[in-house]
Amino acid sequence: MLEERGIATVTIGLVRPHMEKTRGPRGLWVPFPLGRPLGEPEDAAFQTRVLHAALALLERTDGAPILEDFPEDAPSQRERAGWSPPFALPAPGEPASPAAWAAALAAELALVKPWSERARKRFGRTTVGASAQPPEAWPGYAAKFLAGELPPPPAPLTSPALALRFLADDLKAYYMEAVQADGAAPSINQINAWLFQRTVAGRLLLALRGASAASADNAFKTMGGRFLVPAQWVPKA
Repeated sequence: MLEERGIATVTIGLVRPHMEKTRGPRGLWVPFPLGRPLGEPEDAAFQTRVLHAALALLERTDGAPILEDFPEDAPSQRERAGWSPPFALPAPGEPASPAAWAAALAAELALVKPWSERARKRFGRTTVGASAQPPEAWPGYAAKFLAGELPPPPAPLTSPALALRFLADDLKAYYMEAVQADGAAPSINQINAWLFQRTVAGRLLLALRGASAASADNAFKTMGGRFLVPAQWVPKA
């Protein structure tokens, strides 16, 4: 252990119960989304405040374990008053068949595409690409799961469940980036509310989650229950 060798350590953690159980010598719990331990990409000032708070724990002399809470939410968690998407989409319906879901998503993707491209130019990057499929392939591939199939995954992915998980990640990233193509960024809750309540893509992810729950394939069932839709956006039974 580094501490036993006289090297002081401090941990920045996102899950407070885990930090309470592991009882590290010094810990800073941060109330940020998973995957963002410093709170916000491209916000050096905010990240510096987090690092300063963590490093300040090294100056404490009141004995281990020390567990402190960072007092600020990340900027992306703050509601943006009066926010609305920079583009309009038709109200999503409830397609009656897998083929209808595929057609509806394909039509919506065509409307979102210019804004996705605009977002890439604005930010100079994208997180889309994990699915190993172009957006044009997403509707047909996802619809096969609604039809009860487990379609072969694209190379180099190794299972249908993994392929669908990464397709869902790409689909969410595609829309979330597009909706931030212009103007000040909304909160992550505002983005999720728009995605899961007002788009075909979000409704499709909810439908896929339902299909996974009814599937006999354990990998699809597990993946669908954990990774397609954040828990707070799953309708209560």
